[in-house]
Amino acid sequence: MSTDKAADRAWIATGIDAIALASLAKRMPASELWSLLLAVVEQRAAARSPSTVQHQWESDRFVAPSYIDQRTLLELDCQLFAAAQAFESVELSPLAPLGACSTIALTTQNRVVSTVRGTEVVSDPTNVLALESARRLRKDPAVTVRLATSHRCVRAQQVPDRPGFAAHFRMFCMTTAGHEIKDQGFLIEAMSEHIRTHLAALDRLEGYGYRFPDRIVKLLSTPACASVAQRIANRLPGPAIVHESLTHEYYHGLRFMIQAGSTHGEAIPLIDGGAFDWLAKLASNRKFVFVASAIGSQLAAYLFRDRPLVA
Repeated sequence: MSTDKAADRAWIATGIDAIALASLAKRMPASELWSLLLAVVEQRAAARSPSTVQHQWESDRFVAPSYIDQRTLLELDCQLFAAAQAFESVELSPLAPLGACSTIALTTQNRVVSTVRGTEVVSDPTNVLALESARRLRKDPAVTVRLATSHRCVRAQQVPDRPGFAAHFRMFCMTTAGHEIKDQGFLIEAMSEHIRTHLAALDRLEGYGYRFPDRIVKLLSTPACASVAQRIANRLPGPAIVHESLTHEYYHGLRFMIQAGSTHGEAIPLIDGGAFDWLAKLASNRKFVFVASAIGSQLAAYLFRDRPLVA
């Protein structure tokens, strides 16, 4: 956290002396801290009235129901999983270990809803799938791990004031993990497979009431990975491919985005993916490659559905 941001949040420690704050933040054993916080929350909950709970239900963006009909989302998931047959499907827990995102990715814990039991609400399933991939690769370093999941995510940062965005949303993710081979062949094939699978999913959805016109695949790379991006482009069919420079440090040299024209007439970057160094960190092995990608499935249901779904 920057000094300015820390100063902006100084009010949260008002009434707590420095020694007590340091004990809560660093010195107290985790099990004791979780027990203390649980006791505090229990007392807070006991003091609430039914009307207070009802008011929060009606005003809190984190607890409001989704604006998309659940049957629509279930049908959408069905088609996305059908397109991703090469990936093993995984049903994740709503919770992940505390720091699942902030310890391995360039993000802050303030964007995550943390719990008082040493866990956090899943804000990005790809980070959780990286944990599962690392677990499997420790058992068998030679295996290729392909995973897919559809998950409702919760993020604590301010939501963009645009149609289709919300504090919690559904996301369909795919990840590929394994040991690199000669000439970065694993990375190239994994990212190419992700892009082809997403494009096939869009084709499939167009038979179920959706439209994704004017598709563009953007390949973003650092100078060191420019030749790799070109080799990926050579493996892709279909829509126009645009090469751009990658300046976002969140990705490990390579990123791709797929955009299409929405029913509102604007170009929307619906799919995002790339290479990440998370697996190398988790497994302490720089030869491990991790590619992750996702489609905002809830956004697709809201902005790209042209007619009611076919029964």
